[in-house]
Amino acid sequence: MNEIILLKLGEIVLKGDNRHVFEEKLVSNIRRRLKDLGDFRVYTRQSIAYVEPGDGPCDMAGAWEAMKKTFGVVDLNLALECEKDPDAIVRAACEYLGDRLRKAKTFKVESKRSDKSFPMNSIELSQYVGGELHDLFPHLKADMHKPELTVTVEIRDFSAYVHGDPEPGAGGLPVGTGGRGVSLLSGGIDSPVAGWMMAKRGLALDMVHFESPPYTSPQAREKVLDLASLLAPWVGGHAVHIVPFTHIQEEIRRACPEELFTVIMRRFMMRVAQRVAERTRAGALVTGESLGQVASQTMEAMTCTQAVTPLPVLRPLIGMDKEEVVRLARKIGTYDTSIQPYEDCCTVFTPKHPRIRPGMEEVKRAEEALAVDELTEEAYRGIERVMIPVSGDRRR
Repeated sequence: MNEIILLKLGEIVLKGDNRHVFEEKLVSNIRRRLKDLGDFRVYTRQSIAYVEPGDGPCDMAGAWEAMKKTFGVVDLNLALECEKDPDAIVRAACEYLGDRLRKAKTFKVESKRSDKSFPMNSIELSQYVGGELHDLFPHLKADMHKPELTVTVEIRDFSAYVHGDPEPGAGGLPVGTGGRGVSLLSGGIDSPVAGWMMAKRGLALDMVHFESPPYTSPQAREKVLDLASLLAPWVGGHAVHIVPFTHIQEEIRRACPEELFTVIMRRFMMRVAQRVAERTRAGALVTGESLGQVASQTMEAMTCTQAVTPLPVLRPLIGMDKEEVVRLARKIGTYDTSIQPYEDCCTVFTPKHPRIRPGMEEVKRAEEALAVDELTEEAYRGIERVMIPVSGDRRR
């Protein structure tokens, strides 16, 4: 009898003729995340993905943690595989869940029979296994509504599987099924959450970060790369494109009205991010903007900033308040890093009284004092690319 990880597919099962595309991408993503953890066999059958250890060494604990952060999986179980025989199932339940059965006071057995050739139906199998377990663990009481432990038996194509209560998965769609995007990654709380949310909808990501030395420090840069590494187990391996932004910001300060500094800076960020998107064949930009949160996130300001790119600008946080974003940041593990007190380029030369509702024409007139194309090209050509694999080990 072998321990195996069973992954229940989420939205994928609602797909039509192209469902196989989503399943194949999920299997590919799983294999990529497991390749350094051992020789696992990964396949799908009947809305379940199976992660089965091979003959060599396999890190099941590492695989379990990796699968919890794999988009496309709605819940997951560690299960024991056994013969499709009622008595073998009882033995497997005793072997695999014995400690939990001894500690629990109430239980129930829930059976799922995908293999309709099995001689018992689901109710009959649950009654048989439940009766046998009660005889073996007489302190247990049956509770069909709120049991301390649910013993689940699944009769599937190749084997039977026994497991306890499932653990929630990451949900969403497999990364890569929604195309590719470029996510603007600052050192704050919002942008890592925004990238995570779009990856959950199947978007493969590259990141763009803008730094302005000497106004921003090496520690601020490392903080952003740490955030990218924390995101990697969720979003997959990706590149962080680090953009030298100092010259652009100094030119804006020299030539443009102070109250328009932020919106003009954001327009340059969009221009450079679009160039990165062209290079990576991405179809959208992603930002962590939330309507009304700061001066650059009014409707008028966002209209001005997105006007410089033909690409859609995805803003998954647009209707969320800060507390909602913080809760998600804690969930995905980026919050503690995000609140480290290192500056980013958005705080450089911050105007005392930023224009909250800038007009498009006045912004365009202000930019006439700048060599926009040359500055954008200079920043793009100076990009440093840092690779962040799923393991989080950076490669330049």
